[in-house]
Amino acid sequence: QVQLVESGGGLVQAGGSLRLSCAASGRTFSQLSVGWFRQAPGKEREFVAALSWSGGSTEYAHSLKGRFTISRDNAKNTVYLQMNSLLPEDTAVYYCAADRYLFRSPKREEYEYNYWGQGTQVTVSS
Repeated sequence: QVQLVESGGGLVQAGGSLRLSCAASGRTFSQLSVGWFRQAPGKEREFVAALSWSGGSTEYAHSLKGRFTISRDNAKNTVYLQMNSLLPEDTAVYYCAADRYLFRSPKREEYEYNYWGQGTQVTVSS
């Protein structure tokens, strides 16, 4: 079993930066690819970024690439999402997720993930 807890959300002005963290428990976490998703009010949850178990391969939502960076520290069982040049439309609840199978490439689809955190709110003011 893997449990995920996000932190680092908050209120930031447009143009600012935030770093989200996702702390994981579970012996297999370092062998699982991970992803970040977000859900804005009134919208469906959408893919943000994903990272392979080794940290060697990434996937990003096309509209976010260049502003957001996903990384991980397997020694700390933690995944990060660095968000720069934030826009009001980045306002959402951000969720981290871990793959349902070991040693896979990073995935964009929600159904590929078996473990989810509770989410952290990010609000970007204009």
